[in-house]
Amino acid sequence: MKVKDIMVEPILVHKSDTVSHAMELMNKQETRRLLVLNGDDIQGVITMRSIARKLGTWKSSNLPASSLHVAAATTNMFVKVLPDLDIKDAVALMDSSGGILVVTDSGKIHGWVTPHELMKNVRAGKGYAADLMKDAVSVTPGERVAHARRLMLDKDIGRLPVIENGIVAGIITERDVANAMMNFRDLVPDNHQDERIRNLIVADIMTNNVKIVRTNTPISEVVSLILNENIGGVPVLNLRDEMVGIISRRSIIKYLALMNQSMAD
Repeated sequence: MKVKDIMVEPILVHKSDTVSHAMELMNKQETRRLLVLNGDDIQGVITMRSIARKLGTWKSSNLPASSLHVAAATTNMFVKVLPDLDIKDAVALMDSSGGILVVTDSGKIHGWVTPHELMKNVRAGKGYAADLMKDAVSVTPGERVAHARRLMLDKDIGRLPVIENGIVAGIITERDVANAMMNFRDLVPDNHQDERIRNLIVADIMTNNVKIVRTNTPISEVVSLILNENIGGVPVLNLRDEMVGIISRRSIIKYLALMNQSMAD
């Protein structure tokens, strides 16, 4: 199978569009990233994480998202590939680059491949959640959103389980943080923004009723849950309801890459 067989049409935004427009488009299309163009040229990718990073910097601290341009939050987290690239090579390339794959030929954009497309089309094997989970970084409901955002950026992760009395009470994602910051920048007067943002706590924006898996949940079921719910990852609990790890889309891609490598060896 080739990337041309699984690629989808990217959702486009221009580098001169506003960050608030980009976020509205992401929320409407239920996606985490947009392909940024300048005319017909690819400029990069804008993501919820890059927006959360940009809206929290001091240079933009008093600017509403409606006055910031997409170019300011654009990243280079993409790799150009040809349509005939084998899907196994695509998995390895996505794992090593950490970006998405933009399918081009003769200067024309044909589509792109994100972790979603690979997870849909590559068999996950016979392992269990415990085989690919990573140690989870967590927060409590009373911690400040600014601290949660800093953790996400420093650890390069997209979500933090929220633990209360040893139980997973919620989850906070980069989308939650970006949306909260956008709303504050656009709705709260400049002279009150810093104080209001400092006082914003995780419980104010976290998602409740978190989807979870167990250490003995088959990986195929983990993949199906993430795809069907369109979520970026899930906490992993043991049989005593204790959180012991977390699985993200990227950790699944890494597992698929390692599985393909072991089969090749």
